[in-house]
Amino acid sequence: MVDVVVIDRAGAAHEFTASPGGSLMEAIRSQGIYDIKALCGGSCSCATCHVYVETPGLMATVSADEDDLLDGVSDRREGSRLACQISLHEGLAALRVTIAPED
Repeated sequence: MVDVVVIDRAGAAHEFTASPGGSLMEAIRSQGIYDIKALCGGSCSCATCHVYVETPGLMATVSADEDDLLDGVSDRREGSRLACQISLHEGLAALRVTIAPED
């Protein structure tokens, strides 16, 4: 299991445990946190699931497609990722993210 903390746009913290194998986007939405629109359904084509990862060193390298989409958001910063591109696995214990402002 993966322990996740999500800070929503209102600043509220949501702590939950997610099963490995899915994406962070799916886990967030399954918790009823709808600040992430995920308009493309997780196909890495819209950037509406932009989050800031507190410990980006735990993540896999950003793909060229994800990097291109993140270049188009106004609030990109270190740790910016698309939640649909973060695969949950056991090595992500204590994953903490903040949902980026709506673009």
